[in-house]
Amino acid sequence: MRSQAGAPLSRRRFLALSAAGAAAGTASLGGCAMQVSTGVGDSVETVTMMVEPDDITPDLVKQAKKDTGITIRRVDFDITKLIAMLTSGNPPDLVRAVGATDAAYFAARDVMEELDPYFARSSVLRVDDLDPVNDLWRYDGRTQGKGPRYGMAKDFSQDSMYWYNTAAFDKKGVGYPAETEPVTFEEWLENAQRLVQRSKGQTTVFGGSYNGLTRLTLMATLTASAGGSLFSDDFSRADFTSSEARKALAWYIGYCRLNVGPTPVDPAPEGWDGPSYQAGRMAMSNSGYWLGGMIGTDRKLAQVSRLAPAPVFAGGPRISACQGGTGLWMPRKARNKDAAWRVFEWFFGEAPAKARAAGGWGIPTLKSLRPLMPGKEDYQERALKAQESELEHFSVVSVTPYITGDAFDSLFNQLTPAAMRGEMSVVTLAGHLNSAINDQLKRGKEQVG
Repeated sequence: MRSQAGAPLSRRRFLALSAAGAAAGTASLGGCAMQVSTGVGDSVETVTMMVEPDDITPDLVKQAKKDTGITIRRVDFDITKLIAMLTSGNPPDLVRAVGATDAAYFAARDVMEELDPYFARSSVLRVDDLDPVNDLWRYDGRTQGKGPRYGMAKDFSQDSMYWYNTAAFDKKGVGYPAETEPVTFEEWLENAQRLVQRSKGQTTVFGGSYNGLTRLTLMATLTASAGGSLFSDDFSRADFTSSEARKALAWYIGYCRLNVGPTPVDPAPEGWDGPSYQAGRMAMSNSGYWLGGMIGTDRKLAQVSRLAPAPVFAGGPRISACQGGTGLWMPRKARNKDAAWRVFEWFFGEAPAKARAAGGWGIPTLKSLRPLMPGKEDYQERALKAQESELEHFSVVSVTPYITGDAFDSLFNQLTPAAMRGEMSVVTLAGHLNSAINDQLKRGKEQVG
């Protein structure tokens, strides 16, 4: 049910936005008087974007003014400030979000502008040119991946794929995975056990890292790979005790117990895989195509790096999802929607999009930009071949709109350490996860209404 245009969000809607707790904390209304944008009738149009610094650099702000005539005012993304601004009816014009975990969450709370009319009349962003990954930004009131479009991804990877270092495989005499045919999750874990290197009780080279982008997307995708769904048909409940979800959970807990790679109880020293992989201290990294942007900056590393398909469970479907799909959305009460859409077109379809595609840091989300992906060097050509083959197996793995990724991760990371240390069975853990997460989902569904 939509609230009246221009009216502040009701307390119910505000609570629905801020209830995530782990993601938002207690929202203060401080800062709500901030000037957001100037209208279309002003001599100089200004669009406010709430994004991270790397999303819109000062150089891109200058380029936007040159290309579109519009001034971009960038403000740091802050979920507490965003909720306060949405509540006051004075939101930014464009907002950063992660399509896989945020799109359905905000769409269910009735704060996002439906963008289908804008796409329909755009000559820059044509619907028939949109990569299917943009379906992460669709929501029909029940299921992610269907219904109106609420945003778009700036680039993406199939995040269950993994990179591997052939030098580490050679050192241990382990055969390389095929570049277009998947290994099973069991085989991946066996390889990680053979590849890990230890000295004096310390791990010197991780055999492999497999943690996904968030625990929410990881567990949803692993369960889909086992042939099931982590959530009920109406996404109001999670069930870790189903045979498929339990298989997924058992595999991940087994990975953590073997101590062959970073885990929530023993994370990577730098907080993510990149530095360890770049330094030769990680044989396999569960990072999609985007990591190639970093790998390509070191020619020696690039020559020994390969990109492999997402693993499968024996007998299960071949699932290769995007667990990110970061992009932008337009608040329904944005003050300057026409100018915001022009910036949206420019960001996703013009100079910035072309530069991102050529950089190798992600797959462009317009199919027409794929020819710009780097492929001149032999290592780029290999990665591109593996990635193009994998695109055939992309699918949207829908997640619930009733909890944020951060809130899910917080609960998961609180409850799983005992099982990861071998002090709790997977069956017992599954019951604990059901209880805690379903309690949060129940509150989230009640608040959405």
